[in-house]
Amino acid sequence: MSIVAITKQLATEALNNQVMEVMEGLRPGETPAAEPDSLAAIVMAQVQAMQNVLKDDQELLVLCTVGPTTLRVLELYAPSPKLLVITGAEGERGIARIISPVEAVQLVCRPIAVKPDAKPVRVRIVAGKPTAKAPR
Repeated sequence: MSIVAITKQLATEALNNQVMEVMEGLRPGETPAAEPDSLAAIVMAQVQAMQNVLKDDQELLVLCTVGPTTLRVLELYAPSPKLLVITGAEGERGIARIISPVEAVQLVCRPIAVKPDAKPVRVRIVAGKPTAKAPR
C-alpha cells in the first residue's frame, strides 16, 4: 500500500470513529433515537461537525429564529427522528425552548472568536432514548 492509500484509510477510519462517538457518546448510557439517516440526526451531525473543526479560541454561534423570538442555541435534543427541542438563551429574557418538527427548523451557524481568557461555548447535542415498540 502506498502512503497516500494508508493516510486516506486512516482518515476515513478516524472520521467514522468521530461520527460514532457523536452518535453514541452524547450521554452515558443513551443511544440516539434518531436513525442515522433521519433529518434530526443529520442536522445534529452537521452542527457537531462544524464545532469539531473550531480552534480553541473560537465557538460556534448557532441562532434559531421563530416569529419574533431569536435564541442562541445551547442544546439540540432529538426525542424522535422527526422532532427537535432547541434550548437557548433569549437575550436578557433567560432560557427558552422551541419544540418543532425538524423540517421547520432553520439554524444559522457561524464561527466567532472568543474573548481572551474566556471558555468557548459549545452546543450540546443530545439524542433521546429509543422507545420500545408495543407488542402486537
